[in-house]
Amino acid sequence: MLIETETTPNPATLKFLPGRAVMEAGTRDFATPEEAEASPLAEQLFNLGDVTGVFFGSDFISVTAAPGVEWSQLKPDVLGLLLDHFSAAMPLFRPGNAGGISVPSAEESFAENPEDADIVAQIKELIDTRVRPAVANDGGDIIYRGFDQGKVFLKMQGACAGCPSSTATLKNGIEQLLKYYVPEVTEVRAV
Repeated sequence: MLIETETTPNPATLKFLPGRAVMEAGTRDFATPEEAEASPLAEQLFNLGDVTGVFFGSDFISVTAAPGVEWSQLKPDVLGLLLDHFSAAMPLFRPGNAGGISVPSAEESFAENPEDADIVAQIKELIDTRVRPAVANDGGDIIYRGFDQGKVFLKMQGACAGCPSSTATLKNGIEQLLKYYVPEVTEVRAV
């Protein structure tokens, strides 16, 4: 089995492509070792000690290294874990049980005016068809969080979270695209 790697705009994050589906639907972002307990693979990656983030995309895994960690040192360990996991066809997530159910802390969200339903639908469609595929190519994802008085609120995940160029991507790319197609949009903000 060959696992390819790609750099991302975030120098702390590498994108690993195992050549097969990782997530059948959706994405999953692990920002802490506690969150990673839901996945044996994510937990093993955090257990390396030099990993601060793991992101599962449709056909890739993005891994973020701790500040000061050189990828030349970390990459062989990450590749070894990924090879073992995918070669053995291990499950990506632990099976759930009622004892493991907890209510996550509320994500920052914004109340939307029902009169803005058409605008919100246009924004979501543009994000899903134009923005998310481009962001996935860079090893991340972007999640719509709300629209309020012309402002669009988005959450960056994976390689995009904490990326030095994410502000430029939001302002020069996504904001301009949304303003062009949806004139009611005046600003895009990361949450």
